Amino acid sequence: MMSGKENSSPRLLVRQGTSTHPDAAEAVRQLAAQIRQPASGLSLAFFSDAYDRRELARALRDQLPGPLIGCTTAGQLSPLGFQLGGISGATLASEYFQAVPYLIHPLSALAEQVERIAADVQDRLLAAKTPAFGLLLVDGLSAKEEMLSACLYRALGDVPLIGGSAGDMLHFKETFVYHDGELLQDAAVFTLCLTSLPFSVFKHQHFTPTATRLVITEAEPERRLVREINGQPAAAAYARLINMPLNQLDAGVFSRHPLMLRIQDDYFVRSIAGIDSNGGLKFHCAIDKGLVLTIGEGHSAEASLQAAFAGIREQIGEPAVILGSDCILRRLEMEARGIDGSVGRLMSENKVVGFSTYGEQFHSLHVNQTFTGVAIAG
Repeated sequence: MMSGKENSSPRLLVRQGTSTHPDAAEAVRQLAAQIRQPASGLSLAFFSDAYDRRELARALRDQLPGPLIGCTTAGQLSPLGFQLGGISGATLASEYFQAVPYLIHPLSALAEQVERIAADVQDRLLAAKTPAFGLLLVDGLSAKEEMLSACLYRALGDVPLIGGSAGDMLHFKETFVYHDGELLQDAAVFTLCLTSLPFSVFKHQHFTPTATRLVITEAEPERRLVREINGQPAAAAYARLINMPLNQLDAGVFSRHPLMLRIQDDYFVRSIAGIDSNGGLKFHCAIDKGLVLTIGEGHSAEASLQAAFAGIREQIGEPAVILGSDCILRRLEMEARGIDGSVGRLMSENKVVGFSTYGEQFHSLHVNQTFTGVAIAG
């Protein structure tokens, strides 16, 4: 199956497409036929980990115009709404938009690489004299997102940063980012987007903090593992705080009752990934001893998302495209509530291009259960 659409505005032309063909070369051919356009300033491709990697990388290099960025996913945001499997993507063409990708590989040596990138970015900003934002795609199993986001954001100065962690459809085995004809692990691609078009970088979540607070009293940050909460085994303490039997804790419960961390005047979600064999809680992002967290309480995902899109329109006008990173836990929650179809349609109607992630980046932070993105108007 293949599907596509075009979003036109006076100064920005966006073509979106998708294919669910099981053969990598044919799926890319179908996608390219829908989104290829003259003078493309940026191509994006988001794809299933089920494809043969070499064949997929070769087809992406040969058939889609550069600069091209992409990654494996836990599902896509496409003209189909929440797309499972296959490939989706888009091209952006405008004389007012320029994209410059930078590879960061390996992530164990990210500090010196970020320093070199930041120097080049500053030169480009001075020469272009236009606003800019950054897109970040990163190996979702690297556990390096916190360090990478913080390092980039500090080095880049006033450049807002958003992005997502690559997925592999909840297999949690291998995730890849695309760069220059290769699919790479232990890697990230930071893309500087220079544009005089109106844009808005945003973070959206449908949870608010409750009055129930807790303290992390024992943790292994390098493993994203919490051993104790309030001086008690973490999983048992969490179960008591949400009034749920310990043996009923699962991904659905974790997605409905996330933990939230307050930073200045805002709250950020810290999602639970599971329970380890010793009764600890594994997290999808960094967690540390001494943190004070709050149990989150959900409200209408659909209504709050509609309000977020309305706020974007008030700020910049009608978007030609929204480049988005949406946590896989949000989609799983929506599937459990039976609203994934309507929310997926809402995403598509608002011209969202992106993917379901293993974590999201927002400025200097790596977060969970959040929808981060940038809306660009024409």
